[in-house]
Amino acid sequence: MQRYEVHPAHPSGPLQRAAFEPAPLGDAEVAVAIKAVSLNFRDQLVCRNTYFSPIRDGLVPCSDGAGEVVAVGRDVRGLKVGDRVATLFFPHWQGGAPDAAQIAGALGAEMDGALSERFVARESGLIRLPDSLGYAEAATLPCAALTAWNSLFEAGALKPGQTVLLLGTGGVSIFALQFAKAAGARVIITSSDDAKLERARRLGADHGINYRSTPDWAQAVLRLTGGQGVDVVVEVGGPGTLERSLASLRTGGRIAYVGVLTGLAAQANPVALIPKAASIHGIFVGNRAMFAAMLEAIAAHGIRPVIDREFAFAEAPAALEYMRAGSHFGKIVVRVGE
Repeated sequence: MQRYEVHPAHPSGPLQRAAFEPAPLGDAEVAVAIKAVSLNFRDQLVCRNTYFSPIRDGLVPCSDGAGEVVAVGRDVRGLKVGDRVATLFFPHWQGGAPDAAQIAGALGAEMDGALSERFVARESGLIRLPDSLGYAEAATLPCAALTAWNSLFEAGALKPGQTVLLLGTGGVSIFALQFAKAAGARVIITSSDDAKLERARRLGADHGINYRSTPDWAQAVLRLTGGQGVDVVVEVGGPGTLERSLASLRTGGRIAYVGVLTGLAAQANPVALIPKAASIHGIFVGNRAMFAAMLEAIAAHGIRPVIDREFAFAEAPAALEYMRAGSHFGKIVVRVGE
């Protein structure tokens, strides 16, 4: 069978295809024939070994996969051969607030991920999919979609009629746009590309701001909200955008701090939290209970994940380069099993 492994020092590139022989299935394990995998910005950091923690040479990358159960151990009770499932980013975080043990073993960084023809996990590390979603769509959910859901409804406590600010048009932001509109919220979104802003409007965004032509976009946000600011910011930029996100926030507002697109080393001054009585909540994807609630909402509202482009399994390194170029809108998917 075939999979991809991370070898950061490899002369022809860090993502290398390799043959492997699946290990015997344990009594409590489930084997999944992966059909599709989606990419996240995190996967670029993993492949360059610039992630939060050191990356083991030979690691199988990517947290987000979907596929069909092809074998189960004799002690497995909740899944059966033929079930359609997605991976969990944190296999041990089933519900409630996280602790160190629950967020240990993240797929595609600490443990082998899903960019493989066969993936093996305990059944608690998988979740059954609704029939409304195809494998490519389902593969976009474990990281980006769940991060957006947690940002809006867990940390963000978003209510109908409130206003959300979204930065950019990557996977997390586009899922947040879809979820927020389904919940009856108003959405302001930013991009450097007017064509992407128009696509976001067609998905329901109420206002778009081009941050290249309007570098002081926080002031534009305040104008659009009558000087009040937004209720929730889904902050995917990181240190380079945090101060403007704070300036965009209403008194008592909430920032869901998600990403590091502007880098890990820059500094930002969070002093504006004090006079605004605002809060920043660090978001590290989410748990199984959140995933289940999200799947119910996706089915109830008929939400379809936005896929920018699909690549064949042999094109996985090209898919990673395509993501690095930053021209995508929504998610990038690698088809594994045809």
